[in-house]
Parts: sequence; C-alpha cells; structure tokens
Amino acid sequence: MTDQNRPLRVGIVGSGPAGIYAADALMKSDVASDRGVSIDIFERMPAPFGLIRYGVAPDHPRIKGIITALHKVLDKPEVRLFGNVDYGSDIDLGTLHSYYDAVIFATGANADRALSIPGIGLDGSYGAADFVSWYDGHPDVPREWPLNAEKVAVLGVGNVALDVARVLAKTADELLETEIPHNVYEGLKTNKATEVHVFGRRGPAQAKFTPLELKELSHSPNVEVIVDPEDIDYDEASEVARRSSKIVDQVANIIQDYAIRDPQGLPNKIYLHFFENPTEILGEDGKVVGLRTERTELDGTGNVRGTGKFNEWEVGAVYRAVGYLSENIAKLPFDEQAGTVPNEAGRVIGDNGEPLNGIYVTGWIKRGPIGLIGHTKGDANETIACLIEDIPNLDTPEYPGKDDIIEFLDKQRVPYTTWDGWYRLDAHERSLGEPHGRERIKVVERDEMLRASGAEG
Repeated sequence: MTDQNRPLRVGIVGSGPAGIYAADALMKSDVASDRGVSIDIFERMPAPFGLIRYGVAPDHPRIKGIITALHKVLDKPEVRLFGNVDYGSDIDLGTLHSYYDAVIFATGANADRALSIPGIGLDGSYGAADFVSWYDGHPDVPREWPLNAEKVAVLGVGNVALDVARVLAKTADELLETEIPHNVYEGLKTNKATEVHVFGRRGPAQAKFTPLELKELSHSPNVEVIVDPEDIDYDEASEVARRSSKIVDQVANIIQDYAIRDPQGLPNKIYLHFFENPTEILGEDGKVVGLRTERTELDGTGNVRGTGKFNEWEVGAVYRAVGYLSENIAKLPFDEQAGTVPNEAGRVIGDNGEPLNGIYVTGWIKRGPIGLIGHTKGDANETIACLIEDIPNLDTPEYPGKDDIIEFLDKQRVPYTTWDGWYRLDAHERSLGEPHGRERIKVVERDEMLRASGAEG
C-alpha cells in the first residue's frame, strides 16, 4: 500500500509530448493538491522533447512552438528531468519499481514500419524515419546521407511523406535559416534531386495529409507541385467522407487546385500521384533504378482494387513513409504486429490478461503512431485517471525518497543531464546561431551536448 503521508512518486520514461502531458495531467489532479506528487522523467537523449526535436521537419517552426507549452510543464518544481539515461541499460523495470509508486512508459515510435515488396532491400531504398533523424541532427545516426538521385520516389500519403518530399525538393539555402546542423546543410548542398514523386494507392479523399502541410508544399519559390487531373476521382464513400469532415474536404480541394494550376516552370517538381500502388522497387547491380506500381481504382467503399495495369517510374532512390513503429520495451509485453504495449485505458496488461501493478503507457506506445500531437493529451488524461484510481493498490517502493534515484545514478556513473542543463544547451545552440543571424544551430554530437548541458553523475 502506498504511504499517503508523502508525495506520490511517479517515474515517466520518455520526454516527448506524451510523457510531458502525462506529468501535466498528474500535477493538475486532486492527488497533487491533496498529498502532492513528485515526478521524474527519464530520457535516453541528452535533450528533451522527443520527436518534437528529432521528428519534426526543421522548416516547421509552428509545430516546434509546442515546445513553449512543454517548457511550462518542465519548469514546475514537481518535475525533474534525467536526460541521457537509457531504459534497458542504465535503468530497468526492477530499478524503477524500487524508486517509484508507479511508472509510465511514453517512449513513442521512431522506427520505420516495414513494407514487404520486392526490392525493398536495394541500395537507395530508405526508411523515412532514418532520413528524418539525419536532417533533424539525431546524434545516433550517420552524419552523411547519400543524395545522388535526380528522381526520387516517396511512398505514403501522410505528413511525414510531405516532410521528406519538401526537404528533398527545397534548396539547401532555403533551409539554412532553420536550425539544421552544419553537416545537414553541407549534405543538402550536394542534393541532386529535381523531381520528387509521392505515391498513394488510394485517392485524394483518403490521403492522410493535413491542409496546412499540404499547402506548404508550394510555398517554396523553387518548387512546383503537380497533380494529374485524372487522379481527381471520388466514389460515393469518398463524397461522404468529404461531407463528413472539413479537413478531408480541405485536403481534397487543395489537391484539386494543384491539378488545375497552370505550369510555373520552377526548377524542382513535387508530383503527387494517387491510385498508384507500389508493387516492386526495381534494381540493377544492387541499386535502385525504378519503381513499379499497379494502377488502382475506387470500389465504391472508399477502398481500391487493382486494375491489372502497371506503370514503371525511373527513380534512383525510394523513401518509404508508410508509418512509424514503436520498439519493444524490455520486460514489458509487446504486440509486434501493432507495435504497442497491450493495455486497457493505459494499464499495461500482462500475459495472464491481468493489469501489471503500477505500470502504465501513454502516447504512441499505447495506441499506435496515429493522430496529431494534440491527441496525446487525451491519452495522458485517460492513463492518469487509471493511475489515480489504482493508488490504494500500488506497492510502496523500497526507496521512496526524492534524492534516492540520484544516489543510484551517481553510483552507476551515469552522466545524466537535467532541466537546468537543457537551458544551458539551449543557450549554447542559440549562441552558435547568433553570428549567422539564425535562431539556433542544433548540436549533433552527443559529447558536445553533454558538455554544453553540464552533465552530472
């Protein structure tokens, strides 16, 4: 039984929006006002914010503005950040149980979902998540990226596909005003892509783009967006979808506008192809040389069927943006197909079908990598409601003191970063950008991040 005479101790693994929203929901609960809460957030990267820092395109400052709201949560005295602490090596589930009444996993999804078509393993076939990690300056990926293809295919019709297409189609100098690191700028200067082809197997009404991101494709003075008018097709279910959703209708209208737009003669092109189902990546000498697709048609329900007509597209690289996938979490059950931890409303369910005492999930590891960032607030509220309901049955940790976990990390010689350390790293990155008239230049090297943060331990 949890001792009601001390603050509730909660550990959260993951410092992206999902984990921070969970901390915020807990601090706004009656438990926080009645007995108090003490929350520690563990993050394997030296810096916080998860996919906001390492998964959002650098030319999306509006989305990165969410960090301002997350800052307000991490500024609260009830919350501490322990960065550069890797769950599975630096700490494990048994350790967390020893120091916290409850543990919430908010580890998100940062791997590429597999696509099983012939040729997927060819040289020049890439996962979008890996490319995003490169241009976002993730410290654990290579510093260089091959950008030799003049014609590129992007598979998928979500916002990640748009991000990849936009970054490939823009010039390096257009992106220089963002926070991209020096190695990314130098890499993009070598980019030979002049045509980027985005493929979706269904129609405009089934695309998962959001209107603002779709409009942004044409904001570059160097990029022309092209849609074949023959791809503007809707069946009864598609028309119902448009009438039922303002967003679906807006997306369809924007795509239609691209289809009727007069040629602009700009040097770089982004082609949005619908009703083209990728069936094979074509190769020669082990390298990508093309993409084969099957033409599809609507079947009346909003789904499509193959027509038996195939097209071949000359491309030198293929990026699959067919979804993210969460990675297995040590000591927790895991659904490999769904890429989630089995749970009921955030309570982790063990192999025996019963909830595991004091263990919870929220965000993409809970429900899969779908929806926008704001949807994780609802996840957090649901998970925290379950945690609060379970308080009478939570086990008391062996080491409930607030500073006990610091002693553990110090003994393990884990060089952890803190929230104060983030402020130091933030100031360092801004100082790097200032001489160049840029808001910041992101630091890539982990050692430099630790030095700038003043890592402890």
